Amino acid sequence: MTSRKFSPSDSVILGFDPGKDKCGVAVMGLDRQLQYHEVVSSEEAIAIIGDLYKKYPISLLVMGNQTTSKRWKQQIEEKLSPTVNIILVDERYSSLEARDRYWQMYPPKGLTKLLPKGMRTPPRPIDDIVAILLIERYLNRLTE
Repeated sequence: MTSRKFSPSDSVILGFDPGKDKCGVAVMGLDRQLQYHEVVSSEEAIAIIGDLYKKYPISLLVMGNQTTSKRWKQQIEEKLSPTVNIILVDERYSSLEARDRYWQMYPPKGLTKLLPKGMRTPPRPIDDIVAILLIERYLNRLTE
């Protein structure tokens, strides 16, 4: 299968994992091709989401449905636009799943390889990987 170039006319989904201190953001096409992912500070999150809306043809923002989601949803609508289409997705167990996904994306090297899987701790925050998983959970719901 040949990988095709990303076209600006392709519709993409923005995944957002809000947090008190840091947030995860990810942009993925409907073809499940990852375009962007990053962990950002909570203070910068809304501005970065705004920048991503300018850079990508985002049709939907998918966000976790837990504790702070209502407040974040309101902030996004106030600061960006009330027309931003936001869907809340069940985010239970996403942090555990993100830890496993981290090691799939970035296989362990050196001594870390020798540690049992459950004892490995990613060397950086993985909120962006949670954002990726939220998009995938949304897409999986569509295809079930």
